[in-house]
Amino acid sequence: MTNKIIITCAVTGSIHTPSMSPHLPVTAQEIADAAVGAAEAGAAVVHLHARDPDNGAPTQSPERFEPILQAIKQRSDCVMNITTGGAATMTIEERLLPAVQFKPEVASLNMGSMNFGLYPMLDRFKSLKHAWEKDYLEGSRDRIFKNTFADIETILTTCAENGTRFEVECYDIGHLYTCAHFVDRGLIKPPFFIQSVFGILGGIGAHPEDVIHMKRTADRLFGSDYVWSVLGAGRNQMPVAMQSVLMGGNLRVGLEDSLWAGKGRLAESNAEQVRIARDMVERLGFEIATPQEARERLNLKGGDRVGF
Repeated sequence: MTNKIIITCAVTGSIHTPSMSPHLPVTAQEIADAAVGAAEAGAAVVHLHARDPDNGAPTQSPERFEPILQAIKQRSDCVMNITTGGAATMTIEERLLPAVQFKPEVASLNMGSMNFGLYPMLDRFKSLKHAWEKDYLEGSRDRIFKNTFADIETILTTCAENGTRFEVECYDIGHLYTCAHFVDRGLIKPPFFIQSVFGILGGIGAHPEDVIHMKRTADRLFGSDYVWSVLGAGRNQMPVAMQSVLMGGNLRVGLEDSLWAGKGRLAESNAEQVRIARDMVERLGFEIATPQEARERLNLKGGDRVGF
């Protein structure tokens, strides 16, 4: 447990909708400001989605990503991680567009098709501003988040020449075995950046034993060839993060994964969540990693070799 803790911040995503929190960044300027603020607070890596500025809907349009990436690059040395997950309503071709065009240091990579249940949020958020929000959440009742073996292979081979490495997102134990399959085929190379996701309806739970089971399985499959990080959805964010740190892992926070900064209190920014996580890490006697230290541990190509 001598390595410094890599904090990733997922500043906006497709899980939460703008009507759920006035603090969720939507425009390119808001997303860039949120990412820079998170980096200044201690995040070495920022994980990025884009939104339609008119209604806040998720989009994988490269035209929406470009001003975000340019603005962050001008103001911060943080590692930028572009989603290939996008949203469950998108095709794999749509989801790949930004990573292919901008050749980031890191891109996310989902390791399996799954039920991805967002519809219970409708019981908690009664008043939604945009029509797409209710339809999007309700639609998750009968929607599969599609990430087939062919989809994963397409992402890996399409990005193979770009020098992009992957944040491998594993929502269940079987996803670790899928990752191992692509490792055996030589399509994912060490050091693997495994992001274990806990508390999504349809994936593994967030009980401490679930976290232990995920780490123990990854240890058995990958030995010392991987860097482990976690994210806990919703109220699970900080408890799962703390457990990861105590087990020698890293953590991800951000408004993509949780809107909260305490029981019943909305986080006012991504930076607030990063500060809470950093304070926890340092009170436990650990240090956080700088962007350059994260690059070295994850064997990244460097911010000077991206396509933006």
